Amino acid sequence: MYTLKKMAGNKSYILLFCANLTSQMGSTIGLTAFMYYILDRFSTQPMYATITELVYSLPVLFVFFLVGVLADNLNRKKIAVYSEFICGILSILLLYISTKDWIIVMFSILFLRSLISKFFQPAQQGIIQGVLTKEEYTGAASLNQLVSSLFLLFGSGLGLFAYWKLGLQGAILIDAVSFIVSGFLIQHCSLKKEICLPNGPHKLKDMSIITVFKSYMEGLKYIVKNQLLLSLVSGFCLFGVINGGLSIMPVFIMKYKIVPENYEYAMIFLGIIFGSGMLIGSVTSSILANKFKLYHLIITGLVFTGVFIGMAGLANNIYIFFILSFFAALFLPLVNVGISGWLPQIVEYKMMGRVQGCITPLLMLFQSMTLSIIAFVYPAVIKIEVLFILVGFLLNIVAIIYVVLLPKFVRSNQEMIDISLESQ
Repeated sequence: MYTLKKMAGNKSYILLFCANLTSQMGSTIGLTAFMYYILDRFSTQPMYATITELVYSLPVLFVFFLVGVLADNLNRKKIAVYSEFICGILSILLLYISTKDWIIVMFSILFLRSLISKFFQPAQQGIIQGVLTKEEYTGAASLNQLVSSLFLLFGSGLGLFAYWKLGLQGAILIDAVSFIVSGFLIQHCSLKKEICLPNGPHKLKDMSIITVFKSYMEGLKYIVKNQLLLSLVSGFCLFGVINGGLSIMPVFIMKYKIVPENYEYAMIFLGIIFGSGMLIGSVTSSILANKFKLYHLIITGLVFTGVFIGMAGLANNIYIFFILSFFAALFLPLVNVGISGWLPQIVEYKMMGRVQGCITPLLMLFQSMTLSIIAFVYPAVIKIEVLFILVGFLLNIVAIIYVVLLPKFVRSNQEMIDISLESQ
């Protein structure tokens, strides 16, 4: 509680927290509205809804080698601010194009907006790491998890409500305003020079392809040398598969299996139920994080979330599906809080951008691959039940990997720290 009170008095962190909140709003509401617009217009072709999610995740594969390197070598504050402002401008352009109903152009702008937004996260994470102490990292992870839970609770509903009441254009306008507000909030942060420029001043013209490549490879080598960090990062491959599946599967099971005629209303209730589970789980996780080892929380969360997701795919009744979804959401924050609170503790401040720049493409690569596979195999080859069972199975595979690797590497990491302290 003391840590949270201390963080509440940190003006820079509060501004960054609010900026993250509005940035997520800008990324959620319009995209959700666009997906429902596509489902309405191409109701017999679920592939287009999958492509909408793919447009959001795929762009990182084109800039993965840049985002982390730039966040570690250029001004992190300027990168975060400019990426938000550019996303806001692209949203305004998307607003105009949507009035012309040019679907291909709309997909293209969404792709470009998503590409630019990928520069925000590594820069913002690096700034947050700089304005907080190590004791506050887990608290920050818990608060970020609460924000994510609120968006699960209200995000889908807000997007759908905006689509119903304001139309697609109204939802996109909310996106534009949210991105611009986020940019102004970060711009008003008073940050030390070493936070914005952790590796000293560099100019963009000095960042040649060779320099960028060498810097990115330093990030890869840093991960490979740290076995504990490498074992955590390895799990992100399967997390990408899971994120890809869960981003689209609930809509499909509602529309094509459980409640085809009222799937939109069902998705609002699902968002409330899943978000409520995440919210309760987030509060519980923040308490448990101070009482148990973080890898115990991660493994427990993976096992129970995987079991409940797999069972949810077999549900034929909407109420049973809601109950299973609630319990899956209840345990998921254990994973998110555990990993998000742990990474800043084991990653050097100067390397955070490049580490994030390595994690994000792994996550998005496997997320994009999953969405691509779903677009081609569902419903012709694989049933929706199989997709849910597969995601649940993969979560438990990650849990097994972590059971084998994490305790061993935690002990090894602690021994290295002890030896370092003795030699001083």
